[in-house]
Amino acid sequence: MPVLTIETLYSEAAKFSAAESRHPEPLLYGVTDGKAVGTYLEKQFRMYLKEKYEFLEGNSASGIDFPALLVDVKVTSIKQPQSSCPFKSARQKIFGLGYSLLIFVYNKIDNSTNRTATLNILHTIFVSSERTADFQMTRGILNILQNEGNKDDLIAFMFDRNLPIDEIEAVNIADEILINPPIQGFLTISNALQWRLQYGRVIERAGQQEGIIAVYKS
Repeated sequence: MPVLTIETLYSEAAKFSAAESRHPEPLLYGVTDGKAVGTYLEKQFRMYLKEKYEFLEGNSASGIDFPALLVDVKVTSIKQPQSSCPFKSARQKIFGLGYSLLIFVYNKIDNSTNRTATLNILHTIFVSSERTADFQMTRGILNILQNEGNKDDLIAFMFDRNLPIDEIEAVNIADEILINPPIQGFLTISNALQWRLQYGRVIERAGQQEGIIAVYKS
């Protein structure tokens, strides 16, 4: 079997999205737990790919679904397009998560006559790793740099934005930003024990912004 690549992942995600949107599923009828829906869809997608391709499966140690491709799959309802994500370091909010995201955005429709549910996939979006930082955080930092801001300005901004870091880490990050400015990110990342990723902006910008690819749209 051929080895799964990023390109085949896109094309197969588009085919899978179209097929899944037509598939009535009894297991999901009446299910309101978004996590259960996400687990179901991720499992279906993995099984679909396994029939055609060789790939390394993610595990709890790697934390992402396709570790060899550095891609994690996220499944979210259009009603509240967001999901949680492991917190590794506050730097992720500035420099990105360190991997790309393949996001399935669905609208679940229950059919009470035949007691099935259909996951109508509205958007499937690929966000490349360099675009996975926080939108407001990166925009603010880039504005500071454009306005001749210095290390002190960057440190003050990070603390104003309640970035979960101490003084020493703030200094280290500010030094790094001056040498290696971040790229504009497009996620909204809320501070919590786990990052909370919100996808409203990537849904709006898919296909119009480099690094945010509209893989499928119903």
